[in-house]
Amino acid sequence: MGTVVSIELADRLPADRLTALIGEMCAWLHEVDRRFTTYSDDSEVMRLRRGEITADDASPDLRHVLGACADLWRETDGWFDAYAAGPLDPSGYVKGWSIEVASARLAEAGSVNHCLNAGGDIRMRGHKADGRPWRVGVRHPWEADKLSWVLELTDGAVATSGTYERGAHVFNPRTRQAAQGLRAVTVTGPDLALADAYATAALAMGEPGIGWLGKLAADGYESAAVTDDGRAFRTAGLPAVDSA
Repeated sequence: MGTVVSIELADRLPADRLTALIGEMCAWLHEVDRRFTTYSDDSEVMRLRRGEITADDASPDLRHVLGACADLWRETDGWFDAYAAGPLDPSGYVKGWSIEVASARLAEAGSVNHCLNAGGDIRMRGHKADGRPWRVGVRHPWEADKLSWVLELTDGAVATSGTYERGAHVFNPRTRQAAQGLRAVTVTGPDLALADAYATAALAMGEPGIGWLGKLAADGYESAAVTDDGRAFRTAGLPAVDSA
């Protein structure tokens, strides 16, 4: 997935059990990376791109991802588009989905207090080891040593899409050009796969994405955005706290 993943388990479970759980999650994420990466010619996604397999031949996970991307394309009026840059690239959904699945698996296995962070796409459950809620700092889009917001959650997801680290990697599907207007978008909500996709779609929209994001609050997805010229916006329900 071209990023680093951190796993923090805060449950009072035996050390060997915690180690085993981390190993299981790492194995799952490596499996996802092998199947969906666009950096390796022999991944399942790349084989599908080249027509060596069809969607009917694909693994259940790939068929799920293709279906979810199609649903999101319809839901966002085409702004979330796995083909926005040309060839199939479902990365805007896969990273959030894979971490959401990992979190659900951890919960089913007895780890109900954990935080998974995949390059700024984060899924939290329960509390930290000291009993306090999890806190996430949203990086300032120009000054790396500063924060725009500090978010506090006990069960939920935080996804950020922006141009300040990876450059112009999100494309406007209408123009097939790099998205412009928004420097960074953060979305919180109950499901990381959707939060990640919504952040990507809004970034693709540019400034009109701010109004579109506001409508998602009715479904539990709050948001914050910074424009290319430095203006900041946030929905009323964003779980932001004083950083002190």
